[in-house]
Amino acid sequence: MGSDDSSGSSVSLLKYLEHLSGDGKAIDESKCHILFSLVLCQRKIGGLGRSPLSLPSAHPTDDLHFALERGGAGAGAAGMNAAVRAVVRTGIYVGAKVYFVYEVSACFPFVLSLTQEFGLPTGWSPELIELACEHRGPERAQLCDPPSLVGGTIIGSARCNAFRSREGRLKAAYNLVRLGITNLCVIGGDGSLTGANIFRKEWNGLLEELAQNGQIEKDEVHKHSYLNVVGMVGSIDNDFCGTDMTIGTDSALHRIIEVVDAIMTTAQSHQRTFVLEVMGRHCGYLALVSALACGADWVFLPESPPEDGWEESMCLKLSENRAHKKRLNIIIVAEGAIDSQNQPISSEKIKELVVNQLGFDTRVTILGHVQRGGTPSAFDRILASRMGVEAVIALLEGDPETPACVVSLRGNQAVRLPLVECVQMTQAVQKAMDERNFHEAVRLRGRSFEGNLKTYKRLAIKQHDDKITKSNCNVAIINVGAPAAGMNAAVRSAVRVGIADGHKMFAIYDGFDGFAKGQIKEFSWEDVGGWTGQGGSILGTKRTLPGKHLEKIAEQIRSHSINALLIVGGFEAYLGLLELAAAREKHEAFCIPMVMVPATVSNNVPGSDFSIGADTALNTITDTCDRIKQSASGTKRRVFIIETMGGYCGYLANMSGLAAGADAAYIFEEPFDIRDLQSNVGHLREKMKTTIQRGLILRNESCSVNYTTDFICQLYSEEGKGVFDCRKNVLGHMQQGGAPSPFDRNFGTKISARAMEWITEKLKGSQGTGKKFVDDDSICVLGISKRDLLFQPVEQLKKEADFEHRIPKKQWWLKLRPLMKILAKYKTSYDVSDSGKLEPLHPNQGTSDGEPAAI
Repeated sequence: MGSDDSSGSSVSLLKYLEHLSGDGKAIDESKCHILFSLVLCQRKIGGLGRSPLSLPSAHPTDDLHFALERGGAGAGAAGMNAAVRAVVRTGIYVGAKVYFVYEVSACFPFVLSLTQEFGLPTGWSPELIELACEHRGPERAQLCDPPSLVGGTIIGSARCNAFRSREGRLKAAYNLVRLGITNLCVIGGDGSLTGANIFRKEWNGLLEELAQNGQIEKDEVHKHSYLNVVGMVGSIDNDFCGTDMTIGTDSALHRIIEVVDAIMTTAQSHQRTFVLEVMGRHCGYLALVSALACGADWVFLPESPPEDGWEESMCLKLSENRAHKKRLNIIIVAEGAIDSQNQPISSEKIKELVVNQLGFDTRVTILGHVQRGGTPSAFDRILASRMGVEAVIALLEGDPETPACVVSLRGNQAVRLPLVECVQMTQAVQKAMDERNFHEAVRLRGRSFEGNLKTYKRLAIKQHDDKITKSNCNVAIINVGAPAAGMNAAVRSAVRVGIADGHKMFAIYDGFDGFAKGQIKEFSWEDVGGWTGQGGSILGTKRTLPGKHLEKIAEQIRSHSINALLIVGGFEAYLGLLELAAAREKHEAFCIPMVMVPATVSNNVPGSDFSIGADTALNTITDTCDRIKQSASGTKRRVFIIETMGGYCGYLANMSGLAAGADAAYIFEEPFDIRDLQSNVGHLREKMKTTIQRGLILRNESCSVNYTTDFICQLYSEEGKGVFDCRKNVLGHMQQGGAPSPFDRNFGTKISARAMEWITEKLKGSQGTGKKFVDDDSICVLGISKRDLLFQPVEQLKKEADFEHRIPKKQWWLKLRPLMKILAKYKTSYDVSDSGKLEPLHPNQGTSDGEPAAI
C-alpha cells in the first residue's frame, strides 16, 4: 500500500521532474514554487463575458510556485476544495512550494499583498501561507486535509474589478514576478479563463513596462519571459464548451433532486402542481438533467425554447397526465428560460397559466443558492481530484510554445483543450441564442446536451397511438443479479422508448426464475410512471442463472412471441447471456437480439467502465465515511477500518477512498502483505503527531482471505497502542439501497434508451421473415469504454473477464490508485502515460452516443 515500489509501466513524477530539468538532475527544491489561485466562476455580465478572476500557478523549469486563491462574484461550486487539496498535495509531491491567498478575489493586484488590508485573517503571514515551506514530515500541507468533504471554498472569495484594467494587470504582473511566479492555474468559467488568457497575452508587454518604470530589473524580463496558463472549469451550470462535466455540477444536481424528491411526497398527497425554478441563466443543463432524473412533465430551457402555442400544449399534457391517475405534476424552469421570441418565461407566469387554464392547485419553489451549497458529491470530489493532478502535470509540461489550455473531461478521459477555442465556442452559444438560432445553440452545447434533450422528449411526451407505426414485435425486459439503484430508471426508459418505437413491451418479474415460471406482464406507458426515483428493483431480481431452466424459458419466449430481450443486471446477467448464447444451437427461441445494460454496485461487468448503481453506492459510502471521520475527529487519535462491498472488485473501496480522503484502501487487485500493513500503521502513527489526529482505512470485502477486517483492526490496535485506537465498520447492504443518485438515474435512462434503439435497428425488417439471429453481434453488452458507448459481443468479452473472481482483467480505475496515495501523502509512483494531451476542439465533440462524463 504505502510502498515506494515503482511498476515498470509507471513513471515517477520525481523522475519526471529530472527529465524536465534537462540535465538529468532533480530540480532544486529551493527553487520549486507554485502559485495557484482558484477563481470562483462568476455569473455572466451583460449576457456574455464574466468578470475576470484569475489564479496564479507555476512553472517547472524555473521557480515553481502554487498559491491557492479563490475569488469571484458570489458564484461557487462544490468540489473546488477537493481541487485545492489535489493541487496542493500534488504540488508538494513534486517538490513545489504551494501558496494560497485568503479573501482576495483573484484580483492580481492584491493576490500577493498578504496583509489585513485586503482581507487576510489576523495573524496570517506569507510564511504561514506557504503551505509547503516544510517539505519533510507528515505535517506538510496539513491545512489541506479536510477540504475535500466541504462545499464552497475554504479560502473565501471577494469581488475585484481592478483586473479588468491594464493598470490592475500591471500590478498583478509585478506581484507575480516579485516571487518568480510564471505559472497560472485558473478555476472558473469563461470570464475567469478569458481574463487569464488576456493576462498571458499581455505578459511580455507588462514586464517590459515594469522594467521601464524601474519596478523590476531588466534581466527579470528575460528570466520570466512567458506565463504558463492552465485552467479547470468550476461552475454548477455546466455551461463551458469542451468539457462534459464541470466541477460542482453533479453536487448541484444532488441538491435539486433532493428537493424534488421531498416535494413529490407532498405534491402527491395534495394533488398539486409544482413549478420548480433552478439556476441556469444562460444554460439549461441543470434544468434538463434534473427533469430527466425526476421524470418532470415539462421543462423550460434557454437553449431550446418551446414552440409558439406552448401554453396550450403544456396544459394539455398536464391534464392528460392527471387523467391517467397521476396525482402530481412537476414543471422545471431554468431561471433564464425564454420563448421563441427571446421573451422571458417566469415561474409565476407558468403558475398563473396552470391555475387559470386548468384550475390545479399550483405552487412555485425557487431553489436559489441551495444549489451551490452542501457537501460535494463523490463524483465532484473525484473529478476535482483528477483535474487538479492533471493541471499540475500540464504545468510541468508547459513551455513557451504551449498555448493556454483547459483540463477537461471527455467521457471517462482527461484531455487538454485550447483555452481560447473553448471560450470562443462558449460565447458562440450565447450569440446563437441572441440571434434566435436555437438549433445551433443546442449543437454547440455538445453531444451530451443534445442526447439529454432528445431522450427527455422521447420519454416525457407520449405520442397518440394512431401516430405510432406498429412494429408487431414484442420486447421483454428482465433484471438479473443483486439490486442496484437506477435499475428502475433503466426499465422505465426501455418501456417508453420501446412503446414509442411501436413495440409491445413485456416485463419479467424475479429474474430468470420468474421467466421460467411465466411471471411476465405487458407494460403500458403509464405503468412505469414515477419509477425514475425509486431505488432497488421494482420488478424483482435474483442471481439465478438460466442454465437450469432453458427449456422453460424457451417455451415462455415462444408462448409470448418475444422477439428481443433486454437484460439489466451485473456479472450474473453477463453469465446468463453467455449461457443463452451457448444454447442457441439447441433452442431456436434464443436466436433473437439480446443486449445487456450493466447494473451493479460492484462495477465489475466486462466491457463497461461504469455500471448503473455504482455512483449511488459511492455516495452512500462517502457520506458514511464523512460521518465516521467527524466522529474520529471528535474523539481524537482514532482510526476507523471500513469494509465495503464489491466482491473481488475494489472499485468501491478505491474510489470512495479517493472521494473521502482515506489514508489507505486495501483491494484484491493490488496484493498487499504484512509489510504494507506495518507501513500504513507507521504512517498513521506519524500523522497522529499533527493536528489531524484521525485515520480512515477502507477494505474491500474480498481483498484477502487472511487479512480480514477483524485481523486488520486488531493489528492496528496492537501496533498503534498508546498512539491511537481502532474501530471497524462493515457497511453491508446499505450500499445497495437508497434513492438513486442523479448520475445513476440519468445513466440508466440514457443507456437503456440506447439499448432499445439498438434492438429496434436489429428488428427492423426482420418481422415476418423468419430471420434467426445467430451472429455474435446479436447478443451484446452495452457499456462505456473511455469516450465511447459500445455494443460488444459477449463472446468477444470472454477473454477480458476473470471468471474465477468475477472481475474484468483490465480496470481503468486502477490507474488512479497512486493518486489516492499521493493525496494521502505517501511516496509512490504515478503513471502519466495516460495524462491528457492537447487536442483540437471540434464542435459537437463528445462521446460517441452523447453519454455524459463519467468519474
